[in-house]
Amino acid sequence: MKRKITKLIHEGKYAAEVSVELIEEPGPGGWSPYYSLEDVEKLEAVGDALKKGDLATAAKYGRVYELLPVAT
Repeated sequence: MKRKITKLIHEGKYAAEVSVELIEEPGPGGWSPYYSLEDVEKLEAVGDALKKGDLATAAKYGRVYELLPVAT
């Protein structure tokens, strides 16, 4: 069974929301739930882009946010 979820990737002062499919297999003994290889590569590409400050590349995969500290 597959279902769409939104994964939040956080690197430094940036974060991105990325849509991926979570794969769940019924029964014991499996590695469920897990991501497809393509989704793992997508998440890694977004994380690498955010680390480099390459917001244009990260934005190809999802919504990008700049995080600001809150004064208390």
